[in-house]
Amino acid sequence: MAVLNKIRQRSIFLIIIIAMALFAFVAGDIFNNLGSSSESESVIAIINGVEIERSYFMNQVENIQRRSSGKLTNTQAMNRVWENEVQSKVFKYQYDLLGISVERDYMRNLLEKNLGSYDEFKNEAGLFDEYKLNEFILNLKAISPETTTLGGTPINYKSWTDFEQNIAISGIQQTYFNMVKAGITGTLTEGEIEYQLENDKVDLKYIQIPYSSISDSTINVKPSEIKSYMKRFPSKYEVDASRDLVFIEFKEEASLNDEESIKEYLLSLIDDREEFNEAAESTENIIGFKNTTDNKSFVNSYSDDKFYDNYLFRSSFPSKIVENITSLSVNGIFGPYKDGTSYKLTKMLSIKSIPDSVKVRHILIPFIGSLRADESVTSSLEEAKFTADSIYSVLKKSPSKFKSLLSFSSDKGSNENDGIIEFAYNDPFAPEFKSFSFENPKGTIGVVLTDFGYHIIEVLNQGNKQKAFKVATITKPIEPSEETRNEVFKNKSNFEIALANGDFQSLAEEKKYTVRNVNSVKELDENIPGLGSQRSIVRWAFDDDTDEGDFKSFTTTNGFVVVKLVNRNSAGFMSVESASATAIPEVRKEKKAEIIKARINSIDIDDIADNENQSIKSAVALNMKNPTLAGAGQEPLVVGTAFGLDKENTSEPISGNQGVYIVQVTKITPATELKSYQATANRVGKAKENTVSTQLLNALKEAAEIEDNRAIFY
Repeated sequence: MAVLNKIRQRSIFLIIIIAMALFAFVAGDIFNNLGSSSESESVIAIINGVEIERSYFMNQVENIQRRSSGKLTNTQAMNRVWENEVQSKVFKYQYDLLGISVERDYMRNLLEKNLGSYDEFKNEAGLFDEYKLNEFILNLKAISPETTTLGGTPINYKSWTDFEQNIAISGIQQTYFNMVKAGITGTLTEGEIEYQLENDKVDLKYIQIPYSSISDSTINVKPSEIKSYMKRFPSKYEVDASRDLVFIEFKEEASLNDEESIKEYLLSLIDDREEFNEAAESTENIIGFKNTTDNKSFVNSYSDDKFYDNYLFRSSFPSKIVENITSLSVNGIFGPYKDGTSYKLTKMLSIKSIPDSVKVRHILIPFIGSLRADESVTSSLEEAKFTADSIYSVLKKSPSKFKSLLSFSSDKGSNENDGIIEFAYNDPFAPEFKSFSFENPKGTIGVVLTDFGYHIIEVLNQGNKQKAFKVATITKPIEPSEETRNEVFKNKSNFEIALANGDFQSLAEEKKYTVRNVNSVKELDENIPGLGSQRSIVRWAFDDDTDEGDFKSFTTTNGFVVVKLVNRNSAGFMSVESASATAIPEVRKEKKAEIIKARINSIDIDDIADNENQSIKSAVALNMKNPTLAGAGQEPLVVGTAFGLDKENTSEPISGNQGVYIVQVTKITPATELKSYQATANRVGKAKENTVSTQLLNALKEAAEIEDNRAIFY
């Protein structure tokens, strides 16, 4: 009791002490986290001691995605930027170590090499003039950020400095590559060896006892033997950290009932029908597809694809239903019919003969606000029409003056071809331009207004006339109904609930779901085979809080997927299970070779052939540069062994790629000695040089110190 009383008396002090201790603990943890995370949050990588800032890297990724117009995913763009940055940093590290730089004179040489053909930098004698180059650069700087042209291409001071920087980097890289290549030669000894490899020849007899002569089922391979094989060939089985997954996909796909509902809906649109209008509190008669006269509005109201107000040739229709559509009479309807992932109704509106192509010439008069009108265009719509009408009046009387009036046209592309344009009926052209060109006879001249301005068009020629069809088509995509989507979601949810106390594989078999396996998923992978781009799944699998056996559902473009993490594979050796696919066949071959060798108890090639029930085969003029046995394929160990034997000698059994071999040399033809092996040495050196471009970067990357934090951000 005395102790309790003392504690009560001093409780306020204890509370204060405990509170201060807790505060110190929490505050210390916060500051430690801030200190440890600040760098990882701002630095995406460190390459040879050089930090790559997160903001800079992400800007580069955004720029590449923007330039690709959406063709690259975020991960693809990130990987491209990464490769560029690694290459840039590892090369710069080498340049700095060697002190390579681009000095003024070298830079001028590089610029002359790249710009010497431009007229802007040539003097009266047609030679490159450095003073003209300097004057051009000074002018660019003075008018910055305004642009001028170089070789017909717009350029400003910023783009010029970027160009100079790229030229400098290219020059430094070329210097570095030249230095590396200068240190690579083919020695006379290498030349002599290469010559002998190509020209030393042997003829031999051999027996092949194929591994296939022993059934695989008789050879048992133990896990310990796989491990032993992996240790002997570590490079084949060293892997990055990876994850093994299994998943079940719950696809939101239209059922047969959904398809029938879509067809019934389309059928209901054909005939007139009565509908109750709640607002008017009366029954209204709704005109159907068959009787409507405003086909464009009808299609645009009921179809997922807008009305196509143009004629189509037979080749434009699917081959399976082309006859059904082209044989329709006007106002006839075909469908519903399935076309790809949609059901359609098609109504025939008009049939006529149209040329498949035309040749016209035109003069384009733009106005302020017309498409592609530049700042030099100052004419209003009315003024442009007045000009076009005036030109038309002249050409109507004298078509031969067309070329002389092309100076009024803003279409520089066609102006270079005397204003002539040739195009097919299905080519994308302004509808008004196309309509005039195809629907008027040869020799017609007229004025046509399009979004680009006023065109004065003359029809010069027309291609072969073909029957063409204008149709109205109502399209409805084949999509799952809300009921079907709900059923898929329910099945997915029920499976997840059952997984809490059940086995993934057993539950899948019970429900007859297909389980897909995905092994060796890497930390920066984006695609999951069978699912496409699923970066969120990869990030989850590599999360520190995700353990083996954990599962999670994800939304996909087609529905849902439930994923289970099976294995967390650390960097180093792959698991025995993963290695089995490639290791077991090799271990099995080794064990078969031992069995075959153990039963060979003769040194006479004829006896061995009889005992093994194999024929003796011959091979002539073999060399070590191309160690191929006719009828057996590449067998370098076998051919190499033959070159180590004397004539008429028989080898010990040799474990080859396809079986166990016994060889006997029948003839040795040494290569003719040369006075000099310089030519072969030069060829060896050239072959080495050719590998620099492809192997140097990989060698520098392997030697570099790279800390990669991309997985934190992507």
